[in-house]
Amino acid sequence: MTTLDDVLPSAKDLQKKLALAEAEKAAESARRAAAEDAEKKALLDQLSKPSGVSDDVRMQRVAAIIQRAVGNGQTEVFVGKFPNTLCTDHGRAINQAEPGWEKTLTGLPKELYDFWVKHLRDRGYRLRVQIVDFPGGMPGDVGVTLSWS
Repeated sequence: MTTLDDVLPSAKDLQKKLALAEAEKAAESARRAAAEDAEKKALLDQLSKPSGVSDDVRMQRVAAIIQRAVGNGQTEVFVGKFPNTLCTDHGRAINQAEPGWEKTLTGLPKELYDFWVKHLRDRGYRLRVQIVDFPGGMPGDVGVTLSWS
């Protein structure tokens, strides 16, 4: 025989069930945030260190990217973005377009800038480095674009 308790749990039992579901959601959110933080830290560690890529290999990669972009009718290519923490001033000089902003670069961004100076600038390629987002009104990630028009 089915009783009322079998069909309809008490309000207290439902509250416990809801509390457990909320706790599981919170735990999953915390796990996800921890994984994202670990990924960001790993990326920063990677970008802070020399890439180990030779200028010859980098030139082959750049040439392929440029040729593909030109084939698609483009006059510029977005190279990528990096956290402002890879700038000694967290992107302030870049945001203000101050002379000498490039001296604030560290790690891979500095390596890429130096490659542009050494191999691309005199060939007419331009490099645009700018803050691409402003979380909380403060400079965020830095974007790099290479152009040839």
